[in-house]
Amino acid sequence: MDINLLSEQECAQLRTLIADATNVVVCCHQNPDGDAIGSSLAWAEYLRQQGKDPRIIVPDMFPDYLQWLPGTERILRYDKHVETAQLLLRTADVVFCLDFNTIDRLGEQMGGSLRQSEAKRVLIDHHLQPDAGMVLSVSRSWACSTAELVFRLIWQLGGFEQMDRKVAVPIYCGMMTDTGGFTYNSTTPEIYFIVSQLLTKGINKDKIYRNVYNNYSEWRLRLIGYVLYTKLNVFAEQHAAYFALSRKDLKRFHYIKGDAEGLVNMPLQIKGMKVSLSLREDTERENVVWVSIRSVDNFPANKMAEQFFNGGGHLNAAGGRLNCSLDEAERIVREAFAAFCC
Repeated sequence: MDINLLSEQECAQLRTLIADATNVVVCCHQNPDGDAIGSSLAWAEYLRQQGKDPRIIVPDMFPDYLQWLPGTERILRYDKHVETAQLLLRTADVVFCLDFNTIDRLGEQMGGSLRQSEAKRVLIDHHLQPDAGMVLSVSRSWACSTAELVFRLIWQLGGFEQMDRKVAVPIYCGMMTDTGGFTYNSTTPEIYFIVSQLLTKGINKDKIYRNVYNNYSEWRLRLIGYVLYTKLNVFAEQHAAYFALSRKDLKRFHYIKGDAEGLVNMPLQIKGMKVSLSLREDTERENVVWVSIRSVDNFPANKMAEQFFNGGGHLNAAGGRLNCSLDEAERIVREAFAAFCC
């Protein structure tokens, strides 16, 4: 099966960029998820196997359920180590930009630091409408995840034989989490060919699943019950549902980053449901509401995110952000449902 991504010229260009680089940075988007962290860890480890010493920089905190992944102790948080991160970006020869299509997704501070850097930028991503200004753009919106693209690149560069669990485990984790455990955006045979090859590296896919999805606190389960019983709003005629979590709600249930992961999928279990949306107040900033959207079949979650929530994403999985109160955000949700769920 041919899973190569690059032309011969592009492949040679990538080899040269890696070989010639002395200072290398790997970065991913704000509020990093399993794909962002998994793909970054895997790519950085591959670069390490090529004799490089890459530094991984993330804008802010990543979920607790990803802390077990091999290599997370090497991750540098920009918001906690601003001066060090700025220096690394300023002196980098190459910055690999993983799992984001636009520098704005790094947040204002880290995005500004990357824009000021004179480093060559290489994009590896699966979102629509990527930024220009990259010396090499590996942008494939049809891919299930950025982790899938990382595997394909390593494969094409001849790194599969050398691949070990430090690379294979984060790749599988990224692919698994960005497809909801391979329940959406994962219908191509190439995906399962890649999974079969990862299994030859001795990964324990069941343990990876448990580490991600069965590794929460008691309060996470109580939050789920509260959301489903008290907060869920179902619009049966529109085949749509949403819930909104306030800062007060999150404090009540001892919320830590990642505790709301996957909740937005649960209303899709209702018969006939086409779209589910979650709103979550930022725990630190006023008038910032995070939006997640999940849908089924041909319902365009990405179009809804673009039109109403300053965001984007994929057909069945998208997100965005609103700069307003939670009450105003709920009003916008109802407008979005009226526009898209006729």
